[in-house]
Amino acid sequence: MAYGIILALVFGYLLGSIPFGLLITRAAGLGDVRNIGSGNIGATNVLRTGNKGLAAATLLLDALKGTAAVLIAGYFAPELGLWAGLGAFFGHLFPVWLGFKGGKGVATYLGVLIALAWQVALIFALVWLAMAFLFRYSSLAALTAAIVVPIALYVLSTPEIAGLFALMSLIVIVKHRANITRLLAGTENKIGAKE
Repeated sequence: MAYGIILALVFGYLLGSIPFGLLITRAAGLGDVRNIGSGNIGATNVLRTGNKGLAAATLLLDALKGTAAVLIAGYFAPELGLWAGLGAFFGHLFPVWLGFKGGKGVATYLGVLIALAWQVALIFALVWLAMAFLFRYSSLAALTAAIVVPIALYVLSTPEIAGLFALMSLIVIVKHRANITRLLAGTENKIGAKE
């Protein structure tokens, strides 16, 4: 079983490490997305190029790599899906191809959640949309949703998944520490704003 876990982690990591935001913006002739805005490869920074379609594609593909990792590994053994999902999340955060400097993990987090507990993924989406609508900060919406998810999973009696997402949520919060500082200072960019 240990061998299977290692394989699932490595498989998930490799899938998660595909930098779709970078690949999509380069293919569209917009250059390196790491040279604009926050320098991040995720959908929020791709949106700062002014191309909503590319941002949506980045969001979808970054989420799908998390979902695919869970479903493919889970096909061979259900418990391996958890490990592959964790691997995909870490792959997005720390892709070997980009010097281990990746995104903040929110879309891949959501993709893993869709595969493991789609009902809670709906809760994530509703919380994110409500916070984004009310306050117009992507980071605040993501942070709030990431705090709600482990609680919702625990309440719905899925403790092993709740534990995984508690860890992932903590990492999402740490990856957003600069955003938290800007939110507290009132200098965080709102959704759709170019830096």
